[in-house]
Amino acid sequence: MASNSINWGIIGAGKIASKFATDLNTVPNSNLYAIASRNLEKATVFRKEFNVDIAYGSYEDLVLDSNIDAIYIATPHSFHKAHTILCLNHNKAVLCEKPFAMNLQEVEDMIQLSKEKDTLLMEALWTNFLPHFIYVQNLLKNKHFGEVIQLEADFGFHPEYDKNSRVFDKSVGGGSLLDIGIYPVFAALSTLGKPNSIEAKAEFFDSGADSECNIIFQYDTTKAILKSTLLQETKTEAIFTCEHGTIKINGRFHEPSTVSLIDKNGHSKLKTFDTTTFGYSYEIKHFNQLIRDGKTESDLMTFERSKQLITTLDSIRALIGLDYS
Repeated sequence: MASNSINWGIIGAGKIASKFATDLNTVPNSNLYAIASRNLEKATVFRKEFNVDIAYGSYEDLVLDSNIDAIYIATPHSFHKAHTILCLNHNKAVLCEKPFAMNLQEVEDMIQLSKEKDTLLMEALWTNFLPHFIYVQNLLKNKHFGEVIQLEADFGFHPEYDKNSRVFDKSVGGGSLLDIGIYPVFAALSTLGKPNSIEAKAEFFDSGADSECNIIFQYDTTKAILKSTLLQETKTEAIFTCEHGTIKINGRFHEPSTVSLIDKNGHSKLKTFDTTTFGYSYEIKHFNQLIRDGKTESDLMTFERSKQLITTLDSIRALIGLDYS
């Protein structure tokens, strides 16, 4: 790591990798060194577009490159475990896109190998590092408007149905729950904690992937009403109704956004945040610092948080009868 700079590699050259690469190029002392795709032509196009040093036509070639310090995994969900294992076995620090893997067992296998290899591993759930989300977490922790009575969080968009798209392909973890439902679920777990009980119902495409999922988390004195859908555009907000007012993360709540504070008299104040990137830059900076500090686990996106999240998603899948096997 010359001059304390981090050399990054990316596995997968799709849309999310493009956004990550754009943000990575804004982070000081970070170098987008290599991109790998199973299609070398696709990797070469990516290399030219994002000023990457090297393009590889295989993931194996990328992990063998001794110049790489960190690897971002941006492949479909069902490949996350295999690609994480590949990287860890070559002692590469891994930032793996959410969901961490397909189920708890896969996540536990990844974490176990990370510990055996004494090598950094973190789930890339970028929302956790965004300034507006941290701001809201602190407001709730400090009971700005008193106790939370109810949380409503949704995420919905309406892509054209394409049976060949990974979004609709159950075999790679496609469907609303793992792709976008993870965000409302994460919002509830991050602010309200583990629920006492869960209710869930879903609709399905002909492919077997879930088209829509409606979830209720029940707590002692509050509840979270959560929704993910690929059937319609929704506001994609997170609304915390409290004793003395409302805290609303405006759409789209999972990415850089604004926060509205509405008191019991209906007076509203808008809080804005000076975010100039897509928002991936915040988790990149955190991960870079973990590497520089010699850490093998994040203190913000811990293994326990990732296990709680995937365990909750597993429970929801059991309730709606969604089996990826």
